[in-house]
Amino acid sequence: MTGLPQIPPADPDPMEQAPVAELRALQTERMAWTLSHAYANVPHYRAAFDEAGVHPDDFKELADLRLFPFTAKKDLRANYPFGMFAVPRDEVARVHASSGTTGKATVVGYTKADLEHWAAVGARSLRAAGVRSGDRVHIAYGYGLFTGGLGVHYGAEALGCTVIPVSGGMTARQVQLIQDFEPEVICVTPSYLLAIVDEMERQGVDPRSTSLRVAVLGAEPWTDAMRAEIEERLGIHAVDIYGLSEVMGPGVGNEDVAEKDGTYLWEDYFYPEIVDPETGEVLPDGERGELVFTSLTKEAMPVIRYRTRDLTRLLPGLSRPMRRMERITGRSDDMMIVRGVNLFPSQVEEELLTVDGLAPHFVCVLTRPGRLDELCVRVEARDAGVDREAAGARLAYGVKEKFGVTIAVDVLAPGGLERSQGKAQRILDMRDMRDTSDTSEMRPTEK
Repeated sequence: MTGLPQIPPADPDPMEQAPVAELRALQTERMAWTLSHAYANVPHYRAAFDEAGVHPDDFKELADLRLFPFTAKKDLRANYPFGMFAVPRDEVARVHASSGTTGKATVVGYTKADLEHWAAVGARSLRAAGVRSGDRVHIAYGYGLFTGGLGVHYGAEALGCTVIPVSGGMTARQVQLIQDFEPEVICVTPSYLLAIVDEMERQGVDPRSTSLRVAVLGAEPWTDAMRAEIEERLGIHAVDIYGLSEVMGPGVGNEDVAEKDGTYLWEDYFYPEIVDPETGEVLPDGERGELVFTSLTKEAMPVIRYRTRDLTRLLPGLSRPMRRMERITGRSDDMMIVRGVNLFPSQVEEELLTVDGLAPHFVCVLTRPGRLDELCVRVEARDAGVDREAAGARLAYGVKEKFGVTIAVDVLAPGGLERSQGKAQRILDMRDMRDTSDTSEMRPTEK
């Protein structure tokens, strides 16, 4: 949209301007080290390589990576807590972990050098997003074992920013601190930023009147339609940051604020592949499939061909030698199959944001009252005057027309859904529960 704040220019680091051939040579050198480091120091990788009949010495060029086995989340859980570490425990400077709500947590470790690299890619990401040295950065990602808060925190400090480590929650206080401390930047999940905007409006604060210039948003899939909503309501740039704890944390990639056309993956630290989710076959750039990463510098916990389950495709860089990742359409394990048709929460969101009168707060409720799955989208009206039945019918019609899926829609009063203070939970799976007749007290479970 027009009328957004001007972003001061900034000099990228040398690798962002390097020839592609120089980047590929660095990747090859670092890949060879990573494979040898993992094989020599992680029993899981030694056994996996041996079983696949491959050795680090078999790696001669980047195309040879396809010879090596994948790593999946189940492998990390099977080696809980520290079995995937490649250095002695006394060399591990920090540990992070996932929530573990669907099983054992996935634990990751970092040496001092790993943390320095993480701060460097974090700073590069924030600079690409439009953050500049001297900016005040309000961080509303959670702090703790979750990588979000601390990951962005150290990247902002490395860039020369003033960090305001608010963490998540206490939404009214978030609004107060934004007014009092006048940050130029907010780092937060997109769903929670919308909750903060709602709270501003509830307090009578004009969201477009704040000091904010850039929102660095990540930790959950979001659509260009949600970007437009955020930019319109706040009058700021909304830019995507990408990361996952198993690979490093936030800062694996970032959009360029001047382009907003795909997330640059920092390929000098993380080597991406796209594979067929079913066969594991490596797909050429431009084809959509599952994103896979191999770390190139990690000492404490190298990851070899880690299957992210994120679905996207790789595109050539526009202003950098690194490739861009198209916006993630969803995760293979978040795909809903409703009466034989595939549907992602991001597609529901895309259609929802075209319907006047509906707010961008929703949850997809899956039930199985008989032999077939049914989907009900619970969503909020924007205000009390909305014709809820008509708005719900428009959403149901739009999803059917565009994606071929028949859904029910339950439009609640404004504020009817519990607000996320971190990652939004978009799928509530009630299919394994005996009584699905009353969903008034439903609580999401992590997919």
